[in-house]
Parts: sequence; C-alpha cells; structure tokens
Amino acid sequence: MRLFTFPCYRDMGDKLCASLRIEREQFSVERFANQELHATIQSKVAGEECLILGTIAPPDEQLLSFLLLSHTLRKEGAHSIRAMLPYLAYARDDKWKEGKSLATAWIGASLQAAGVDSVLTIDVHNTSSIHALFPLPVTSLSPAAIFAREIEKYALQQATIVSPDKGARDRCLEVARAAHMSENIIVLEKTRTAEGVVHEALAGEVRPQAIVVDDILDTGGTLVSCCEQLRQRGVEEITLLITHGLFTGSYWQKLWSLGVKRIICTDTIPQRADVVSEHIKIVSVLSLLDQYLAHYL
Repeated sequence: MRLFTFPCYRDMGDKLCASLRIEREQFSVERFANQELHATIQSKVAGEECLILGTIAPPDEQLLSFLLLSHTLRKEGAHSIRAMLPYLAYARDDKWKEGKSLATAWIGASLQAAGVDSVLTIDVHNTSSIHALFPLPVTSLSPAAIFAREIEKYALQQATIVSPDKGARDRCLEVARAAHMSENIIVLEKTRTAEGVVHEALAGEVRPQAIVVDDILDTGGTLVSCCEQLRQRGVEEITLLITHGLFTGSYWQKLWSLGVKRIICTDTIPQRADVVSEHIKIVSVLSLLDQYLAHYL
C-alpha cells in the first residue's frame, strides 16, 4: 500500500505510517504563474494500491489538488485508489431541489472521473444519501467508541443523550450503546426559517446533565437552538460530542453562555489556532483508521 498525505494531515499520516509500517510517499501540487495546478509524484505506482489522505473541503484548491493527484496516480498505472477523506465535504448538499445543485452527487462523480475506486470517511452526514448518490463504494466509520471513552472519563453515564434533530438519532443511539447508557434518546424537532434554525418545545424528561451528539458543528445555529431548549428545561450542564468541527464564524461561541461546559471534537478537520480553547477537547480518530486499514495489509 502506498500512502500519499496532503500537508494538513501530515501528522495523522505519519502516525498511520508508523503503525502500519509503511512509508509516506512524496508528491507535490504546484501552481503555475497562470494559476493552473500541476501534480508530480516521486514514486512508481504501477500495479500498486494507493491511498490518499486529504480533504476536498474549501478552499476549492484542495478539491482540485486532490482530484489532480488522483488522476496522476491513475495515469501512472495505480492498481487501485482509495480516497481517505476524514471529513467528506459537500455531503450535506444531498437534497433534490428544482434549479439547485446536488453537490453530493457531483463530488462522487468527480472522484470517480479522477480515478478513485472507493472512499473511506468518518461519520458521513447521511449514509442513505451517500449510498444513493455516490457512484463509488463509501465506507463510513463510526466514532461512537471514541466518544464512549470520553463519557466514561467525565463520568457522564447518567446524563440524558439528546439528538438535535431526527437525522442525528441513529448517531446518538450508537453512542448510547457504546457507552452502555439508556437508549431513551431525546429527539428535538427542528425547523429552518429565514432567521435560522428553530426547535420546538422539548418534550420528555431531561436530567441536569445532557449530552448532545451531532456530526458537524459549522456556524452553530442548530446546536445553539438545541441548547436554548435544554436550558429552558432546566439542564445545568451540556457536553457536545461533535465529529467534524468546522467552527465557522463566531455565532457558535454563544454555546458557552447556554450551559455548554465542554465540546469534545475529533480531529477529522485540523484544528485552527483561532478556535483553541481549554473547553474544546480534540480526540483522535487514528485508532479507527488504523484498525480498518490493518485488514488490507
């Protein structure tokens, strides 16, 4: 197996190489003066299984660089190419609407056209949509076991697990089972308005401690609305378990005033310096990737 790692995941790539006892391959993607991209690989890959660890998230240069490297590996005769995208960007644009883009399908088609055979990711936004819209096999690994260990560390086994919308319910159940907690999940009803996300009044018993599980913290609109409802019901302490921390803008920081004591987030997206906080804990998904890839060596 040949591993090609983009710079933003170099630390994760080096740890994978050490664990799997493989070498990280050298390559470059450069931009000419006319702004066109050009990829160069330093290894012979004919007949080899190739794995690319990187991202297709904005800025757009990352998507183009990933596709260009994939195409170069295919051109050089790679036997197979697996895209390892810890965070699968564009997975939320999966609804068919008249006159609107369907970016999830477009990304799948673009990866396939560039020579990618399959995709490995962590906690994809909607498994059903991905399997319906992607022309490639997609394996999505669950971080439930990682979050379960954090629940035990902070002694949160008696907390109420809350799903901020119907789409996150299965994700919450996975965490509850992994942590050997009650499967009586509180599921909030979410509505999107012109002003933002609004949750209906919370129904059901909620304990003083709550754990909200979701795949993405982007601008924070959904989670802020969710936590507002929990505070209104008397919840004193909230822990957020988030797979992909985008932390876009500053609105999400309102969470600290709504009883959120800690945000536990995985490293599927490299942490930015401007969101470093003693209340944000980053946990590694390396064990998930390592265990999965070990079966292919």
